Amino acid sequence: MLDERTGRMRDVAELAQCAALPYLLLGDEIRVCLITSRGTKRWIIPKGWPNPPFQPYEQAAREAEEEAGLVGEIAADPIGSYTYRKRLHFFSSAECRVSVYPLLVTIQRVRWPEQAERELIWVPAIEAADMVHEAELGRLLVSLPRWVDAKEPA
Repeated sequence: MLDERTGRMRDVAELAQCAALPYLLLGDEIRVCLITSRGTKRWIIPKGWPNPPFQPYEQAAREAEEEAGLVGEIAADPIGSYTYRKRLHFFSSAECRVSVYPLLVTIQRVRWPEQAERELIWVPAIEAADMVHEAELGRLLVSLPRWVDAKEPA
């Protein structure tokens, strides 16, 4: 795949992205934050390209703050991954593999860089699974409550 910015071919490793899965604990309920993509306005989670020297989980946290104004405790290990087709331009797309890192949100900023470009919604994890287009991402959303239960001290 040709990188339009640099004019060189991208390799498979460069088609890997990282994402934050922002969530809140509200009593017995887990709410997740979905945002709209800038292009298609579909419901997604904050994601982006790796950006050394940051670790993938650190970059995922940076994406959540930039795209949704969310700050919190990010897991260093992914809950899983999913694939999706990234439109590169009008006639070209590529398959991307996205590693997903849960983010327990502690702060939701009043203003953030991409606020005017996206909508944001907090919904129960099971409802969020029905709102996203990628089936693999939907399965990760459904699995989040089990992941949270496993992380909580007994």
